[in-house]
Amino acid sequence: MDLSELERDNTGRCRLNSPVPAVCRKEPCILGVDEAGRGPVLGPMVYAICYCPLSRLADLEALKVADSKTLSESERDRLFLKMEEDGDFVGWALDVLSPNLISTSMLGRVKYNLNSLSHDTAAGLIQFALDQGVKVAQVARDQAVKNWRFVEKLQHLDADYGSGYPNDPKTKAWLRRHVEPVFGFPQFVRFSWRTAQSILEKEAEDVVWEDLLAGDLEGPGRITSYFNEGARVRPRLSHRYFQERGLEPATAL
Repeated sequence: MDLSELERDNTGRCRLNSPVPAVCRKEPCILGVDEAGRGPVLGPMVYAICYCPLSRLADLEALKVADSKTLSESERDRLFLKMEEDGDFVGWALDVLSPNLISTSMLGRVKYNLNSLSHDTAAGLIQFALDQGVKVAQVARDQAVKNWRFVEKLQHLDADYGSGYPNDPKTKAWLRRHVEPVFGFPQFVRFSWRTAQSILEKEAEDVVWEDLLAGDLEGPGRITSYFNEGARVRPRLSHRYFQERGLEPATAL
């Protein structure tokens, strides 16, 4: 493992990886993510992934792998060398983030905090493995999706939703079939995704909230109105719930 690139230039990051074992491109794999150096005031932060086929998981366990924080430095060195020897079924990749990169990210004008940096680094390593053709297993998610129990009592609800990814035509078709004009989608759907929002904008009913004033729906008005004298704050009526019950805010006790 050569970190000379990072040692020469402490301004960015350095990614290292093993060759991808051929079996990892053919069989479903399990992948783990680990981190070192998040807390120290000195040195880089390192994120790493390791993967192997599900069929060889027992062989990986036989190496006596464990949480890196429970192992001594010599044990970690021994395990890494052993993994290198077993490169026919074990693969790895790591991202080394320099102290300077961490500092400039967190202290820049536009903050890029450590949580975001850590999240994006871990996600980037997983995406790197996928891009290299590693068949990362999605068994748990597949089972959850397949056996999802809808809390809504909907008629004619089918499970032909494809992969669930926004670019899947079957997923888009399922969303259009099951959008409800007033209530939107079942809780199975991520409303915040742009794909779902676009379908709601086109197929669902427009909503006007009853506690909005009529004047609030007319837009901001002319810019010259901001230069006129006099009070510009319009009285805001209380919600109908309070009006019907004769309730008013208490200004004095």
